Amino acid sequence: MFESLTEKLESIFRKLRGKGLLKEEDVDTALKEIRIALLEADVNFKVVKSFIERVRQKAIGKEILESLSPAQQVIKIVYDELCELLGKDSAKITLSPNPPTVFMIVGLHGSGKTTTAAKLARIFKKEGRRPLLVAADLQRAAAVEQLVTLGKQIDVPVFYSYEIKDPRQLCKEAISKALVDRRDPVIVDTAGRMHIDEELMRELQDLKDILKPKEVLLVADAMTGQDAVNIAKSFNEKVGIDGVILTKMDGDARGGAALSIKEVTGKPIKLIGVGEKIDAIEEFHPERVARRILGMGDVLTLIEKAQKAFDEKEAEKLKQKIEKEDFTFDDLKEQIRKMRKMGPLESILSLIPGANRILKDIKIDEKEFIKVEAIINSMTPEERRNPKILNASRRLRIAKGSGTTVTDVNRLIKQFHEMKRLMKQMKQGKKLKIPFFH
Repeated sequence: MFESLTEKLESIFRKLRGKGLLKEEDVDTALKEIRIALLEADVNFKVVKSFIERVRQKAIGKEILESLSPAQQVIKIVYDELCELLGKDSAKITLSPNPPTVFMIVGLHGSGKTTTAAKLARIFKKEGRRPLLVAADLQRAAAVEQLVTLGKQIDVPVFYSYEIKDPRQLCKEAISKALVDRRDPVIVDTAGRMHIDEELMRELQDLKDILKPKEVLLVADAMTGQDAVNIAKSFNEKVGIDGVILTKMDGDARGGAALSIKEVTGKPIKLIGVGEKIDAIEEFHPERVARRILGMGDVLTLIEKAQKAFDEKEAEKLKQKIEKEDFTFDDLKEQIRKMRKMGPLESILSLIPGANRILKDIKIDEKEFIKVEAIINSMTPEERRNPKILNASRRLRIAKGSGTTVTDVNRLIKQFHEMKRLMKQMKQGKKLKIPFFH
């Protein structure tokens, strides 16, 4: 996410820091480079122009240029303006005081609209609510089947009908059903098109009049850049939207859509899709995203992901095991599984401040984790508890059983012993800290 933009901005700021005292022309040079970086990131040119002007006005003041660390002050101004550009404060999805709350999901084909509707339903279900999904996309072949399949996957009912051909009638019946079954919220997946047309907009306006939704949420593909911004503008002008859900943010190295939508439409980004899995959706926090763009990491999101993956009681148990030097291969396998639940390792590491610079040329192969688990699974319970008994013949058997080589097995055992040695050193130095567990 924002990878190429982050690299360019970090390079610009490194030059600024290297200068010590700054002159007005130094700031102007840096701003020209920032302008080019933003335009190359596919940020709307009008947005770039006003952004650079705002930063310049604040950055060339006497109190900034003559401060103890003018470069840091300029970076702080860029950070503040990025937060403003992205929406300043997190915009949450709001529920109606009089249920059922209706959310109308709109967007073009291919944006991930149907999957996003299911992801949203899953969030509400986890919060203890009783959501209902409504398959009102009667245009796209297999849209109903897709939503029904996703509904089964997350155990949320889907209201649909193969007899009703008019989405207006279907939506009326869906609301009646939600009232009878006390379902709340109601998430309506509406029809899309390959491109915006008047017929689609009329249908959506009719549905909006019938449903009286609490929020109309536009689903847009972040990787389409300025197309996503133009689509958001059109939907807002013709139907009226309350917020945007940007999908495929994990594959968007540029970030132009995220940086332009709020400024162009006046509507906030509320959620971002960060993968294909049903749980790969996050709240959009402007200040955290601004930190990521500037290469400062995103520790708060990292902690939240860790808290979801790691149980407090289990963490305490693991801490005691390490203190007693009783950490086994079974414990290692369990920790790997929990780490993988947090998401792809590269995206996790990108949340750590400075990690993008350190790991810039390192490719992390997720298959290595599968290999490690296979090796551990090929060990007997006794071998996992007591690796000292792993002689040459046992190692050969484990390699054959796991479909790996003896070299792979030896490497894992060596790494495991090294890990235990470091744990012992930490304990002796009374610096035992289990990351994320406290």
